[in-house]
Amino acid sequence: MAWRFALMIDPVAVEDDRTDFADTFTVIDPSAPALTVGELSTQRGDGIFESIGVVDGHPQEVQAHLERLAHSAKLCDLPTPHLEQWRQAVTDAAAACGAGEAVIKLILSRGVEHGPAPTAWVTAAEASDFAAARRDGIRVVTLDRGYAIDVPARAPWLLLGAKTLSYAVNMAAIREAKSRGADDAVFVSSDGFVLEAPTASLILRRGDTFVTPAPNGGILHGTTQLSLFDHLESRGFEVAYDTIPASDLSAVDGAWLVSSVRLAAPVVAIDANEIPMDAAFTASLNDYLLSPRD
Repeated sequence: MAWRFALMIDPVAVEDDRTDFADTFTVIDPSAPALTVGELSTQRGDGIFESIGVVDGHPQEVQAHLERLAHSAKLCDLPTPHLEQWRQAVTDAAAACGAGEAVIKLILSRGVEHGPAPTAWVTAAEASDFAAARRDGIRVVTLDRGYAIDVPARAPWLLLGAKTLSYAVNMAAIREAKSRGADDAVFVSSDGFVLEAPTASLILRRGDTFVTPAPNGGILHGTTQLSLFDHLESRGFEVAYDTIPASDLSAVDGAWLVSSVRLAAPVVAIDANEIPMDAAFTASLNDYLLSPRD
């Protein structure tokens, strides 16, 4: 990954009514050290983030990402981000991206241990090449997430609906999937319901209806999934949220893992079950996701 840009943000109160936040940004060398050893994002993963896809310098779905950042901040008892300040930081980062696909990351942490303020920064980097995954598809395995589907409602302090920096479990799941000969994983609850992938949302096709697991089991509501549902509805398809038993996965007419940077990766196998793949239809989804979207 080639880093192209980084800036530190001096967060302001959400009530700040200025219109220009340039003096709250400090552009830094993305290859140079920038955080202190007491930073809680690195010590404990105590913070939140968003990854925004960029196509030919255009950041995609910025408002949706900013709103989800604010939602995560609320769940984690972090200061509410000033959305216009962060929007301007995204604009500065996008200007450094150039042609092709890139990714902008927004990070807000609790700051230095015992410090007075949070730490915030934005980076831009060249995106990985996902052409093969979009074209040829991926194989996934189901992995037990270790909690029942009703746990998030009973234990909100687990932060299961927030996009936090604590991604050790997610990365371990992907390593486990690869050790089993797959490319990625789909989490299922301990009582047998489909959740999401470690870094993506799951969309399933049943005839002309597209469904995704209902966001009531600690599922992160995906910005790409929401955008694709709008697109599918505009094409005359039905879309739905549902509580999906894992046993239903073998009978679907199609499946995709969707995310802001990889976009729509068709699933060609779940565990030992082959899944139908419509290459032309998938290409049309990715054509849409690669088009400018605000």
